[in-house]
Amino acid sequence: MNSFSFTTTKTLINEAGSLQALAAHCQSLGIQRPLIVTDQGIVGAGLLSKLETVIEASTLKHAVYADVIADPPESIVLAALDAAKQHNADGVIGFGGGSSMDTAKLIALLANSDEQLSDIYGVDQVKGTRLPLILIPTTAGTGSEVTAVAIITTGETTKAGVVSPVLLPDVALLDAELTLGLPAHVTAATGIDAMVHAIEAFTSAHKKNPYSDMLAKEALRLMGDNIVTAVKDGSNLEARQNMLLGACMAGQAFANAPVAAVHALAYPLGGHFHIPHGLSNSLVLPHVLRFNASAATPLYAELCDVLLPSNGCDSEGEKTDALIGYLEDLINTVGLPATLKEAGVSEESLTTLASDAMLQQRLLVNNPREVSESDALAIYQAAF
Repeated sequence: MNSFSFTTTKTLINEAGSLQALAAHCQSLGIQRPLIVTDQGIVGAGLLSKLETVIEASTLKHAVYADVIADPPESIVLAALDAAKQHNADGVIGFGGGSSMDTAKLIALLANSDEQLSDIYGVDQVKGTRLPLILIPTTAGTGSEVTAVAIITTGETTKAGVVSPVLLPDVALLDAELTLGLPAHVTAATGIDAMVHAIEAFTSAHKKNPYSDMLAKEALRLMGDNIVTAVKDGSNLEARQNMLLGACMAGQAFANAPVAAVHALAYPLGGHFHIPHGLSNSLVLPHVLRFNASAATPLYAELCDVLLPSNGCDSEGEKTDALIGYLEDLINTVGLPATLKEAGVSEESLTTLASDAMLQQRLLVNNPREVSESDALAIYQAAF
């Protein structure tokens, strides 16, 4: 029996319409002056007005910071922090995708601490405590509502993470009514992202454990059963709620058994070509799985049985091939680009991408097979 620890969000509410209880959750946490951290896409989609209607029906006095952007730079975090201080916020609500939730995590910490952002990058560098924090995802992808990580852009093409259990929120609300208007391409990319979280958690070389395995498998089952419906019929509330729960469970899995080479090779694509994170993962996923197959075939075979329970394969190798084929077909079915070239990546950039991927050692060490720079280049070439 392997020893392990498992941490996650204290309270998780999985219910369509659960946004309506937001004010009560704030009050139970002692929040009277929340700062809502979100982005202009949420404002434009009319979702922020739904949240504000709930808040304004209560005695809470709220302020809004709505300028979070994808892959938020340090300047966004500092601007949101200033908004929290000006409002004298006593709690934070992160509302949106992973970027808004990651920013909200850091604001809840920095607004309650003398620590500087530059001092807390890395694992367990946080010394202080945070304000009460509620996270509400509007995409079924990142699982940020149950992860102890916030990722920030630190340079033109580089990112850094703050990793601490202090960042886990008090409450996560999974309300699929907030995802009904999500465009099909966003539903597809974030859904594949969540499936990658589950696959990499299940095959992680470090901290793999029975709880994460259980969550990863159920996450994959939920998402495999519902992603095509959610993409093709975005108004299907049951499929949307199942995707939210699946993404959350995948988040819980990889928060405790960390992701690996798919993410390591995806990050440079986002940094250099501003490809959305979920799509970056999707572009390299089949090729990383083929590379890993020699080391992870028994585990991939188990996941094949989850996604394709009637696969008819006789051997673990056949099941691994079937799993990779299924994922390639799924990427095509949900309408995502299948190659780096289709996504606008230049062939001459591949060597730079491979070099940058090697900077992600915190992820690469979790891969079931060691990845060299020449291996990374070969994977990018296969994906091109």
